Amino acid sequence: MGAGKTAIGAALARRLGVKFLDSDTEIEAAANMAVAEIFERDGEAFFRDKESQIIARLLGGPPAVLSTGGGAYLAERNRQMISERGVAVWLRADLELLWERVRHKTTRPLLNNEDPKGTLTQIFEDRTPIYAMADLIVEADPSYSIEDMTDQVFEALKTRPDVLGD
Repeated sequence: MGAGKTAIGAALARRLGVKFLDSDTEIEAAANMAVAEIFERDGEAFFRDKESQIIARLLGGPPAVLSTGGGAYLAERNRQMISERGVAVWLRADLELLWERVRHKTTRPLLNNEDPKGTLTQIFEDRTPIYAMADLIVEADPSYSIEDMTDQVFEALKTRPDVLGD
């Protein structure tokens, strides 16, 4: 949450000449409601099941850059699907950078509570060991522009000829 998945994913897709897909956007289109509304109406477990179904469908399509919601990678089935059909890239940012990017947003359902920074801290601590299982890890730097970060991801992807080709 706040690492830049959507912005970097879209820039990377343009660079690679492939489609950019966002699993949250696809879920919202399928449900005809916002992720926050799905969470509120049906709960997180329902959302996560639908998320896995959407990710499976998107990974079965033509080559693309897929941005998933921050919680998607927590499910082993999603991690396995992503690594089997592509490559998981973690945009690793420190907690203060993430907080700076999300603290004024109202579109983060997990942070809509009395202590959003405490919640973000707990999410960060809980998810870091799982995100560390990603196939590639790219360090985010507060000074990086979207283009700079996209360059870093592209360089990391060059180590995976099975993904980019020669």
